[in-house]
Amino acid sequence: MTESTVSPNAPPENLVDLINKLAEVPDPPTVSMMPQTAGWGILAAVLVLALGVFAYRCYLRWHAAAYRRAGLAELALVGEDVAQISSILKRVAFCAYPRADVAPLSGETWLAFLEGKSSEVFRQGPGAALAVGCYSKEKPAVDGLNDLACRWVRGHYTERAS
Repeated sequence: MTESTVSPNAPPENLVDLINKLAEVPDPPTVSMMPQTAGWGILAAVLVLALGVFAYRCYLRWHAAAYRRAGLAELALVGEDVAQISSILKRVAFCAYPRADVAPLSGETWLAFLEGKSSEVFRQGPGAALAVGCYSKEKPAVDGLNDLACRWVRGHYTERAS
């Protein structure tokens, strides 16, 4: 053998020959986004169900409070007129409590009812005008009565299920 011939097992003579012998690395298989165990699927189903129940209960609560929003909207329009405020409070009470409990109330019993269903005080201050103000010939405007009525509408306790 002559030295000019290279044997097939002989190492390449330069770096370019080595680079040319490199093979391409294959791409890895794609990773599935589906959970690999049933537990993750069950957890996802439970979370979706819980979210649905929560959304439904929020809707029911929002729907049950529609009378409060309507009462507050009417109170925003009437100003400090005692008769109109008393009428609005009575209508709001009809929505929240049985008609038989609310309809016969007037004067001091009406104020006691309003106080019993919230933490607001009606027998003293501007709320006292509700006992007699709507029955007098003069319809005086009482400062602070509208704010008191708005607080009652927002915060009265209901006996019906929500």
